[in-house]
Amino acid sequence: MKQFRNAECGLRNGPTLTLVLALALGFLAAPLAAEAQQAGKPSRVGILPSGPISGLSHLWEAFRQGLRELGYVEGKNIALEFPSTEVRSDRLVDVATELVRLKVDVIVAGGTPAAQAAKQATTTVPIVIVGVADPVSTKLIASLARPGGNITGLANITPDIGGKRLQLLKEVIPRVSRVAILSNPATPYAALVVRETEIAARTLGVQLQSLEVRGPNDFEIAFGAAIRGRAGALITVEDPLTLRNRAQIVALAAKNQLPTIYGFREFVDAGGLMSYAANLSDMYRRAATFVDKILNGAKPADLPVEQPTKIELVINLKTAKALGLKIPQSILIRADQVIQ
Repeated sequence: MKQFRNAECGLRNGPTLTLVLALALGFLAAPLAAEAQQAGKPSRVGILPSGPISGLSHLWEAFRQGLRELGYVEGKNIALEFPSTEVRSDRLVDVATELVRLKVDVIVAGGTPAAQAAKQATTTVPIVIVGVADPVSTKLIASLARPGGNITGLANITPDIGGKRLQLLKEVIPRVSRVAILSNPATPYAALVVRETEIAARTLGVQLQSLEVRGPNDFEIAFGAAIRGRAGALITVEDPLTLRNRAQIVALAAKNQLPTIYGFREFVDAGGLMSYAANLSDMYRRAATFVDKILNGAKPADLPVEQPTKIELVINLKTAKALGLKIPQSILIRADQVIQ
């Protein structure tokens, strides 16, 4: 059974992919075509997310915006192959293999699980990774400067960020002495962040409680453990699982009156207290530049993998008020965005 349909033809209708279908149709009208793709049939780009697209459609919209800025027009000089149904994490290799069978020119893999599946499926089709935590330690690439093989893109390598998040929590809640950290052990990057946070916790005199989640059913259990452990605040480590379930996590934090700092700004947009992280949407927009270079003849092995150049601090004052917190002015003036 065919798992993909060309975006110019639309995705198969389904309640969970309505937004994706809207995106597919919404970008058909675009300005100038890329000069390098003026003749011949459109280049084909396979889209491989690490899970269901429906909760992350804004990221793929950012990618399409990046393509449009470079002059690509869907249906004329480029075609995007989106999954025809929601992607299950246990089917990633099958979906990646189907993209290879479709003979796409490039695969864009969002997140570490998708990148690993794409690498397993092909050693020849160019792969552009986006938001992958640590592509070197996970052996996706040889090095950031010279990736080697068929993979390049954008990595989200900021392991010391956990310590900085803990420091921010300590500034907002000076008396906090017990902080929980929620992570998915299936994500290799999580262990790095937890370890760095533990180092910072010893320096700051904070007792850290580790909470592990492997699926959506684990979140309520984890929050219950945090409350029983008398945690005064929470840190969430970014990964596809927590990002897809951000609404549930934010709701649990509000229900348990637990001040939380998150791994991506999407959590704050959903009502979370604050985030300190690289801008994921910007990474997806930047991924279009890698696709463009590859379609114009560049080899992934020769394209250095990009790292975040800017970490954003985003604060939700409405949530702070609901939690009875007053955000210090010293933090507000450092914030990249304050949501009133």
